[in-house]
Amino acid sequence: MWWERAGKHNTYNTLTLAIEKARQLGIKDIVIASCSGDSALKLLSNCSTSEFNIICVTHHTGFAKPGENEMSESMRKDLLNQGIKVLTTTHVLAGVDRAIRTQFGGVYPAEIMAQTLRIFGQGIKVAVEISIMALDSGLIPYGKPIIAIGGSAVGSDAAIVIKPAHARDFFATEVEEIICMPRKKKPE
Repeated sequence: MWWERAGKHNTYNTLTLAIEKARQLGIKDIVIASCSGDSALKLLSNCSTSEFNIICVTHHTGFAKPGENEMSESMRKDLLNQGIKVLTTTHVLAGVDRAIRTQFGGVYPAEIMAQTLRIFGQGIKVAVEISIMALDSGLIPYGKPIIAIGGSAVGSDAAIVIKPAHARDFFATEVEEIICMPRKKKPE
């Protein structure tokens, strides 16, 4: 499925298609990017944590401001109380490479990989990245396909079926299906 352009207006349809695909394929694990928690909560309008293992992956603490997390503590507690696991950790395609670029200039392998994935749009890049982060954190099983949902800044506009590998084996990751993504990659 193709969306005409990237952005949060695709959230409802993206989440609906992702859940339909999970049910069709018998996939039990869904990983969703959500800095504020809103997209993760919206996912629960069509499914439950008794049906799926849902992991909400946030920006790392310090992403916007040093020492601060973009998700409120009350939202984090609400998600946890509803059975959604919340993962806040270093981004697998940024981390130390970004620190070196910021300090010394240049471009480094993880950022080149991230930029290459952005050919498919920010949402697809995010979906690949968060699936690996969830696997490395032990929140999803190794060797099984999952649904990963990403977006372009706010909301969700891309979903994939992916069998992630651990970060140390990044290139063993297999994107099995693109469920949906925007044709025009930049949100308007």
